[in-house]
Amino acid sequence: MLPYKIKQFFFGLIKLSIVIGAFYFIYHKLVNNPELDFNRFVAFLSKKSTFSLKNILLLFFLTFLNWLFEIKKWQTLVAPIKKINLKNAFEQSLGSLTASLFTPNRIGEYGAKAIYYTSNYRKRILLINLLGNILQMAVTTIFGIIGLYFLVTKYRVNIDYYKLTPFLLISLLIITLIIFGIQKTKFTIKGFSLKKIKLFIIEFPKRALISAFILSLLRYLVFSFQFYFILQILGTEISYFNAMIVITSMYLLASIIPSIFVFDVIIKGSVAIYLFGIMGFSDITILSTTTIMWLFNFVFPSLLGSYYVINFNLPKETNQL
Repeated sequence: MLPYKIKQFFFGLIKLSIVIGAFYFIYHKLVNNPELDFNRFVAFLSKKSTFSLKNILLLFFLTFLNWLFEIKKWQTLVAPIKKINLKNAFEQSLGSLTASLFTPNRIGEYGAKAIYYTSNYRKRILLINLLGNILQMAVTTIFGIIGLYFLVTKYRVNIDYYKLTPFLLISLLIITLIIFGIQKTKFTIKGFSLKKIKLFIIEFPKRALISAFILSLLRYLVFSFQFYFILQILGTEISYFNAMIVITSMYLLASIIPSIFVFDVIIKGSVAIYLFGIMGFSDITILSTTTIMWLFNFVFPSLLGSYYVINFNLPKETNQL
């Protein structure tokens, strides 16, 4: 076995590598964004001259609310198996954000949060994290479907249903085959059978689920309003209702497109350009909006999270459940 000091050295090296990797991806995204040249982005914001101290403080306040609801949701969902305080939830949420920043679809968040707990909790923590993401996706889907309905009916978006039908039929066939295959095989996730996963969700405290759903809803309302607010300070003329039609549609479509999380801003930018293009908005305005949203809601929190990654220590194993 390796000596304790050598283990500590390698563990510290891994933590440092995660932080450096996150910083590099942030830098790479800003400087080498194929959708938006960084110098053009800075010049555009300088020309607008709308980022007063008041506006910046309000944007930071909205970011604070966004993450406060997310952190409180995590604390609420974990509570049935292990009580943690708000400080612990803050550390776990931001630390896992930094660790998962450059992983596909934030998959690294599952392992990052689980490692904060001893081994006897980790399987349940994985499922709880999945629950939290499902609840957030449920809110995104509900608002997104409503938004798409108004988008198609109000703005008469041209959709080629003839070309879309084969794609929908193939997708439906694949989903059916997957469901049938899962039912006929002993499907497991991290040692949990599908039956146990369903039982875990069914038996999960309903009060915690309802509270977490409400927090997911509040979080959605905050960051969608933040998107609208940035559009306003960049000089666009659009009502809140019309903006929400596009914003809710954008978040739904962007959420179902697989991506590496650090390039999430590119995915959202591309979808947003198309949707807001229907309303006649310029590409630079929409790309700047998605980039600012990314900076405030992911880059800044991940910088805070890097402190927790560097200072992270593995929990001491106990026999207590």
